[in-house]
Amino acid sequence: MMKKFKKVLVGLFAILLAVVATACSNKSNSSKDGYTPKSLTIQFVPSQAANKLEARAKPLEKMLSKKLGIPVHVSMSTDYNTVVEAMKSKKVDVGFLPPDGYVLAHKQGAADVLLQSQRYGVKQPGGKATNKLVDYYRAEILVKKGSKIKSWKDLKGKSISVQNPTSSAGYVFPIAELGEKGLDVPKDCKLVTVTGQDQAVLNVLNGDTDAAFVFEDARNTVKKDNPKIMDQVVPIYFTKPIPNDTISVRSDMSKSFQKKLAKAFIEVGESKEGKKIIESIYSHEGYTKSKDSNFDIVRKYDKIIAKDKK
Repeated sequence: MMKKFKKVLVGLFAILLAVVATACSNKSNSSKDGYTPKSLTIQFVPSQAANKLEARAKPLEKMLSKKLGIPVHVSMSTDYNTVVEAMKSKKVDVGFLPPDGYVLAHKQGAADVLLQSQRYGVKQPGGKATNKLVDYYRAEILVKKGSKIKSWKDLKGKSISVQNPTSSAGYVFPIAELGEKGLDVPKDCKLVTVTGQDQAVLNVLNGDTDAAFVFEDARNTVKKDNPKIMDQVVPIYFTKPIPNDTISVRSDMSKSFQKKLAKAFIEVGESKEGKKIIESIYSHEGYTKSKDSNFDIVRKYDKIIAKDKK
């Protein structure tokens, strides 16, 4: 009787182990190389109305699923901090993160950079797009044509339109660089926070502020309504390159799957249908491989800004 009971017990234990193993394998396969997802969760940071963005991103599910051979689910977060936390708690596998968001995620051991987005470069003078894809952009300082402000040295005591303090082009990069050159912008200038790069350009045009910190070339955002803007408002300074947005992955994802995933995203960006989708989401034109050291300048400038706030 005891032998039969032991056999039944062993059998039940074996079934239990099989059920647990199956449940785990439905989520991912783990190995020394890292985990390989059985289904992939991707989260975006909204750059506009979240419901519109999610609708535009949905077609990516089918495209990526076909290339990867597993189900793919996309969703929207409220901000990049939410994506970082979701990756940290292993609820999200892939996050579309801005440079600052990636730096934070990597510092917390939640993510590694896989790819950077590409957009067409900008040619100066004139601010026209080139036919060359690049993985960076720059910030510029704009003034009204004919202004007595001829260089960054003339900004002391002047009013400047800026974006919120987390904006790379509209705040962090110009202030950090000018700080290194000896101009303490928050202390020596009058900062006027605006919402939108177009508003910053218009403030300069209308004489509401003496200058503006914007991305290169933000004048194009108002060119449709004001075709003469390129002659009326001019750049006097360009920052060092700012790395483009990232496609970041959980740091414990297997290298073999990362390679497969990178290939899939690059192919999506190269296809006619895929390019249309990524353009509609973030105005991305494609993707290229990246590395963590590309973001050292972001870390450096973030430290300068944090120090200035103390």
